[in-house]
Amino acid sequence: MLVRFGPAHMMLVALAIGVACSPGDPGAQSTELEGGQAVSETSAPSPPNPLRNAYFGDLHIHTRNSFDAFIIGTTATPDDAYRYAKGAALVHPLGFEVRLGDGPLDFYAVTDHAVFLGMLPAMADPTTEVSKLDIAESFVTAETAAEKLAAFQGIRPYMSEEGHVGILDLDVVRSAWKENVAAAERHNEPGKFTTFIAYEYTTSPEGQNLHRNVIFRGSEAPDLPFSRLDSPNPEDLWAWMDGLRDEGVEALAIPHNSNGSNGQMFKLETFDGKPLDAAYAETRMRNEPLVEITQHKGTSDTHPLLSPNDEWADFEIYPYRIGTLVASDPVDSYVRGALLDGIEMEEARGFNPFHFGLIGSTDTHNGTTAVEESNYHSSVGIIDATPQGRGSVPLDEVDGAGDADGQRYAHESCLGCNLFSAAALVGVWAEENTRDALYEAFRRKETFATTGPRMRVRFFAGYDYGDDLLEDRNRIAKAYAEGVPMGADLSAQGERAPRFFAAVTRSPNSAALQRLQVIKGWVGDDGKAREQVFDVACSDGGAPDPVAHRCPDNGASVDISDCSISEGLGAAELEALWTDPSFDAGQRAFYYVRVLENPTCRWSTWDAVRVGAEPNPDMHTTLQERAWSSPIWFVPAG
Repeated sequence: MLVRFGPAHMMLVALAIGVACSPGDPGAQSTELEGGQAVSETSAPSPPNPLRNAYFGDLHIHTRNSFDAFIIGTTATPDDAYRYAKGAALVHPLGFEVRLGDGPLDFYAVTDHAVFLGMLPAMADPTTEVSKLDIAESFVTAETAAEKLAAFQGIRPYMSEEGHVGILDLDVVRSAWKENVAAAERHNEPGKFTTFIAYEYTTSPEGQNLHRNVIFRGSEAPDLPFSRLDSPNPEDLWAWMDGLRDEGVEALAIPHNSNGSNGQMFKLETFDGKPLDAAYAETRMRNEPLVEITQHKGTSDTHPLLSPNDEWADFEIYPYRIGTLVASDPVDSYVRGALLDGIEMEEARGFNPFHFGLIGSTDTHNGTTAVEESNYHSSVGIIDATPQGRGSVPLDEVDGAGDADGQRYAHESCLGCNLFSAAALVGVWAEENTRDALYEAFRRKETFATTGPRMRVRFFAGYDYGDDLLEDRNRIAKAYAEGVPMGADLSAQGERAPRFFAAVTRSPNSAALQRLQVIKGWVGDDGKAREQVFDVACSDGGAPDPVAHRCPDNGASVDISDCSISEGLGAAELEALWTDPSFDAGQRAFYYVRVLENPTCRWSTWDAVRVGAEPNPDMHTTLQERAWSSPIWFVPAG
């Protein structure tokens, strides 16, 4: 193995949502990978880069047109959300301004819930016809969030497949959908800032999350989005998407919060309980090439019970079914487990329904992207908009935001807010910042996920990478020419072992890098899938132990009294040219990268530091921000 390292340096509201201080000195700057410049400013367009640039965005944002966002005080419109993504300030419902601390994003998608899209704002408007419905009366007079939540209880039963008849006004839904589409069209600036027409398909049988975000490629979109009122079965969503595709309207769906699905997102049978087959796998992968691995309601990489030998598996775990306090079964609920099931099924039966690329996004319900631990302002409207409301400081600590009764209400209504994450973003390697280029990257799965910091992750595999690749200024061009990037299959070449080229460059406004890892899953000779984590590059001059495959501890630490971190430790970039020491050319496998930063304060600890309180003992005080590449799948001969 060759290594090069750079210089040192809630539950959601159960009733409502069922459905800048840098933590470290950037120090010496890294040497930029050729063909991999970051583009995170809305500057003048540049010519397409055949070696592809890293673009960062968020494909999961809710505004006031989502029923759950509206009843928790969100006032942001789709236009507000897109302006925020381009760097403008947005006024939070509690009156304070929020802004992206790390600068503008490159692309964005407002994904309001299709179910009852725009209906609740219309019901609260006394000038509309739907406000005259009996069930809307208490909603029209509601002024506070508490009153809106109470009024929502009278409306919620009508949001079912049967109950909506005579209540749902499709003209209202159509108008709100047109508003969302028009906003995406207005703010799309090819080459500078990209928007996608999008929405969320929201189905949760018995609180078991089966939500998807539907992302359209271009300006073509249906008259109405397909919702759970059309069918609660995601397979019917795929059939609808296939029908649109036949009409020239291209889209893909991205599952999210599988951690809250109680084993339903990746179960080994259809929605109706039938065995999976090749047609199911082909249909799912045609419509769902990506999966959201991390967001504000938890990280869905893996779970400690599923990966007991992965020391970093216990990361931002949200253990409940969405909108409940009922535990979610981790089996068939996490992405790594699905990837393992997929290759095991492919080996035994010849098809893989879980051949996913990986992304991150936020799922915030206030029109903003809230990913910076030191700049975290909330994810669900006014409910978690104060440290007291999100449970990070005692209720008797005063920060001047809201009255005591309001804070107590928010605290009692968001019992799982302490489990929320300041996360996440999707990274994309694309030739330029346009809908077509980004969408093609989605399709080929050349995507990666980060918990917020804008780390740039590359991952390739090939058979002809020379020992001098890491020192070659043209290494990215060679990596493409002589191998495959993340998201691709690598076919066997006899008994030859491939070499993997992994590289990451640190985020300019986050902590230094600690270690670069490759996570391997493979099918053993007994037909059972297994996993192993390999450290492949270490910061501060360390080298992975050849037996344990772990880097030495680099000694990085955090002072939780002020959130200062160790100076002079960590790397600006990490690279490795790695060969799997346990490679067997006859064993089907996948590999993906995970990179860890040095430890920093979690958002909850930042809250406590600002008011001079002790951190909540029920919350993690620190975390290691991270990123994941999409996998590369090794396909044995025959």
